Amino acid sequence: MRTNRTWSRRAILKSIAASAPMIVPARVLGLDGATPPSEKIVLGCIGIGPRMHHLLPNFLWFEDVQCVAVADAMEDRLREGKARVDQHYGTSDCRAYSDFRELLARPEIDAVVIATGERWHAWATMWAARAGKDVYCEKPISLTIGEARRMVETCRALGTVYQGGMQRRSVPSYRFARELVRRGCLGRVRRVEAQVWEGSAVPHAAPEPVPPGFDYDMWLGPVAWRPYVRARVAGWIWFWDTGEGIHSGMGVHYTDLMQWTLDRDDTLPVEYEATDLVWPDPKRFMSDLPLRGTFRCRYADGVECVLYQRGTFAERYIRFVGEHGWVQVDDHTDQVTAEPASLLNLRPSRSGGWQNAGDHARDFLDAVRTRQRTLCHPEAAFRSQFICHAWSISARLGRRLVWDPIHERFDCEEANRMMYRTPRSPWAV
Repeated sequence: MRTNRTWSRRAILKSIAASAPMIVPARVLGLDGATPPSEKIVLGCIGIGPRMHHLLPNFLWFEDVQCVAVADAMEDRLREGKARVDQHYGTSDCRAYSDFRELLARPEIDAVVIATGERWHAWATMWAARAGKDVYCEKPISLTIGEARRMVETCRALGTVYQGGMQRRSVPSYRFARELVRRGCLGRVRRVEAQVWEGSAVPHAAPEPVPPGFDYDMWLGPVAWRPYVRARVAGWIWFWDTGEGIHSGMGVHYTDLMQWTLDRDDTLPVEYEATDLVWPDPKRFMSDLPLRGTFRCRYADGVECVLYQRGTFAERYIRFVGEHGWVQVDDHTDQVTAEPASLLNLRPSRSGGWQNAGDHARDFLDAVRTRQRTLCHPEAAFRSQFICHAWSISARLGRRLVWDPIHERFDCEEANRMMYRTPRSPWAV
């Protein structure tokens, strides 16, 4: 019997509201009026690049947060970050550090927001956890499977509150799509489909002197040292040494939504394959990650996922396909479409796209206070990122991979070795 039609709009709305991140009023915390300094969450920010410029306002907006320090290897970004924080508070108190370890040494800092490149994410998280700080870390949460697993174990051992920066878990449109799936409105889900945009190729360029005000050694951190090339630094996401490309950098949002929506934060697909790959011409380009491709995985129960890397930035989406219909969220416009279209009558009126990470930040801040698990806790973040890492390994080896969840190994020894990289000294934790 098809029961998916029995859910009323009121039931859907009630369920979404119950699962939404809760903003705790000041009066619940025993506060009146402005939050006194002793009750504020003291924050530091590591990596003041483009992503942090979008992320930082989501934290500064909350009255119970006080940002006191920023860290970056680039002097110009550091100055800009300090100026932005100082302007927000109308002071000149924000401290700036080229070495994030100096920021972590400040005992009054409760938590850090990490928005460096992915080469630093897991290692900076572990440094922060060792220093007693809670962590909100942008995605991709790691550069390898091995360092991601170590990050999870470190946070567990030290009781670190951690939020992976997959903020679409906190966006109403994606929550609605998830609720349709979880309520059975689509029937049994058979397939998840998503699309990210085509990658870029970086032309060959000669090494040059490191520019003044840039701590290149700190920027590289745990990855292999190479001569400074401006285009390589600017396009770090297109190089295997420092990134994994768009199928990981953006694709992890969709693998995360798939895991979360299908209630599989504690499991993983068992098969992975990257096909139809188009690579940069090595004679013309020094970048070494696919420009286009199709990335597939399959769970033990037969549910399949396909991620297309193709098209433009504006064409990205995720779609859940079930026995009785489908629901799709367009990432660029935040538009939700569905078949049958009547499913859209169940949608709440609230909107707001992926750019707004305020609810996700609030979920983290509340967990810092309560010591409860965040919406995208370390284990969930690890598994979402694992899928992208497995696709990367499949792409480089040119073969399908089978994952053994019991022994946590692939059916290929070379793939197992690629789960780990030795960090450059002295950055091992």
